[in-house]
Amino acid sequence: MALMTAATATAPRVPPWNDPVLRGWAFQVLVVGLFGLLVLFLVQNTLDNLERQKIASGFDFMDKEAGFEIGDTIIEYSAASSYGRAILVGIVNTLRVAVLGIVLATILGALVGIGRLSSNWLLAKICEVYVEAFRNVPLLLWLLLIAKFIRESLPGPRAVADKGLFDAIFLTNRGLYVPVPLDHPAWAWMGLAALVAIGIGWAVRRWARARQDATGQQFPVFLTFAGLIVGLPFVVWLLGGAPVGLSVPKLAGFNFAGGSVLQPEFVALLVGLTLYTSAFVAEIVRSGILAVHRGQTEAAMAIGLSRGQVMRLVLLPQALRVIVPPMTSQYLNITKNSSLAIAIGYPDLVASINVTINQTGQAIEGILIIMVAYLSVSLSISLFMNWYNKRIALVER
Repeated sequence: MALMTAATATAPRVPPWNDPVLRGWAFQVLVVGLFGLLVLFLVQNTLDNLERQKIASGFDFMDKEAGFEIGDTIIEYSAASSYGRAILVGIVNTLRVAVLGIVLATILGALVGIGRLSSNWLLAKICEVYVEAFRNVPLLLWLLLIAKFIRESLPGPRAVADKGLFDAIFLTNRGLYVPVPLDHPAWAWMGLAALVAIGIGWAVRRWARARQDATGQQFPVFLTFAGLIVGLPFVVWLLGGAPVGLSVPKLAGFNFAGGSVLQPEFVALLVGLTLYTSAFVAEIVRSGILAVHRGQTEAAMAIGLSRGQVMRLVLLPQALRVIVPPMTSQYLNITKNSSLAIAIGYPDLVASINVTINQTGQAIEGILIIMVAYLSVSLSISLFMNWYNKRIALVER
């Protein structure tokens, strides 16, 4: 014991520069410091150059009158609005097409991916041709082709005035015209009731899962949720006076009046993003299903499950663990690819910023706004998908 103590006492101390922990921290501090100095140099150099050329910097221009119109907006805007409002319209338009594109591409991609695994040779080949065609042609070309088809191949409003679906829905080269409900307070309350129904359905689902884990008894969660999402808004609709008034598009001169219109640029962008991204989603879904061991399918069919039940109850729940991570990348891609809207004239964020830069000369500020906007949306999608991925991950006991 005395020999060990003496040996320990006389052991040479490790110099700080040889300590791997201290050395690692020192390198990290050095790298961060150098990066900070580089950023500071670039910012200061940029400000000096702007001042030398007498170019104003800052975001004061956001409160000035924009002076230009935006043809497609779902929030209030006019040429008298500020540049900040114009940029907000662009952000809303980008989010609108991105969210709808994500939902539609997921549904269509899942169907095509499952179709590629079908035992029906014709269906499988059609899905394969679809995937290969859209995956191997640049998205920009598809957007230009779809936009050109809508503008030049579809008939004008006067040509389809008496050929609409149910005499209320009209597809023309000026957009898709659809009927909308007339303004009534009941519609807002119905929307609130639908949100409440979703919350109750989520709580019922958690309770049903805990009940099944404890007793083994299943609860009809899907039917309950369907009843809530339909029944609760219906009750509110009845209590609100059961409004049924619709604003239906009617031909007035050279165009339709009334109802609502989805602009051709929006339709072209949404269709292009959906078709293009769904081809990649289809391959992700197909590979995820194939990653599940074939024995799972055989065991499920051995106990009498139909092919649809095997896919819905056995294969897809297990395949999700493989599908979700690459799907995150596709959701990010569909959001960033929406910036190609400028090529077909859709007024997204990039288009609004471009006009703002041309009129104000605030190029650096405009580009920073675009970067921050896309970064915020992308990080939000990543956080949500990572949270969902952890929820469905296998938990080791």
